Amino acid sequence: MPQKTVLNEVHRQLGAKMVDFGGWDMPLHYGSQIEEHHAVRRDCGMFDVSHMCALDVAGPDARPFLRRLIANNVDKLKQPGKALYSAMLNESGGVIDDLIVYFINEAHYRVVVNAGTTEKDLAWIAARLAEWKFKAVCIPRRDLAMIAVQGPNARTRFWQALPETRAASEALKAFHSVTVGDYFIASTGYTGEDGYEITLPASKAATFWQALLDAGVRPSGLAARDTLRLEAGMNLYGQDMDESISPLDAGLAWTVDLLSERDFVGKVALLAHPPQHQFLGLLLLDRGVMRAHQKVLVKVDGTVGEGEITSGTFSPTLQQSIALARLPLGVALGDQVKVEIREKALSARVVKPCFVRNGKALI
Repeated sequence: MPQKTVLNEVHRQLGAKMVDFGGWDMPLHYGSQIEEHHAVRRDCGMFDVSHMCALDVAGPDARPFLRRLIANNVDKLKQPGKALYSAMLNESGGVIDDLIVYFINEAHYRVVVNAGTTEKDLAWIAARLAEWKFKAVCIPRRDLAMIAVQGPNARTRFWQALPETRAASEALKAFHSVTVGDYFIASTGYTGEDGYEITLPASKAATFWQALLDAGVRPSGLAARDTLRLEAGMNLYGQDMDESISPLDAGLAWTVDLLSERDFVGKVALLAHPPQHQFLGLLLLDRGVMRAHQKVLVKVDGTVGEGEITSGTFSPTLQQSIALARLPLGVALGDQVKVEIREKALSARVVKPCFVRNGKALI
């Protein structure tokens, strides 16, 4: 049986189409994926992301432990509330999971991991704590729920629902967080739009969800979340990267600190194996829809090579098919390539892997 978030019955009462997503019973949409997508781009939408897991890493060695555990450098976190995106790697340099670390204080960090990898992540972290003998603990906060409020009007609608949080959250810059009473408010998201991700006691989730509904926020499901994140050029674990893929081949080199003397799991492997591919965007020029695992044929210096689409969809904002793809080195922005779709070779243009941000087309 799939696991259920605390809002499961609320989704059903709203008429959501429910699906099994990574072992969780989650809303795919509430009637119209396209309308939910446009609501987030043009106004405001909300997502139940309580299937993801918040972990509290605490103790006097919390910072040195995270410094060694993840590929990005937590020493960048100097201001309480600041957040850092990173990958947690295995010894071969493959991505165990991508995650966000929030700096609460020197002895307390919050780490948010993906739903489908939670048990694997917890086992990996527990093994590293035991191996390295750091004075720290990792506590999964299963008593918490998470709701994302996203869109150009997200802040205003959020303050309508929780006016007592406005003074503390109004000045939040991107990738920062603040705690107001029982609410952990982070200016992060997975849509390319402004907004907050709010972590709160599970017992208060249904009341907060209703307050957002009353403020005019539209419930949105997994389908819209996927088209939004793909338009924004954001990776999805299990599609765009996994334990067999280096972050250097998954467009995540910017999340890896190879310059400092700091050691971390996977660093030796990354230094020994430079990037083998480029991670770029594709815009389909012919009619059709690009999907994951389709083959991409490219020409580099007169030689035909192959790449692969990792995520593809029809963009509701651009009204065109878009994709993220791993392509051979030497492919340049603006190049035309061929994508094999239903035994046809359709034309696509190579673009930067970010198509839409803050409601605006970037290509």
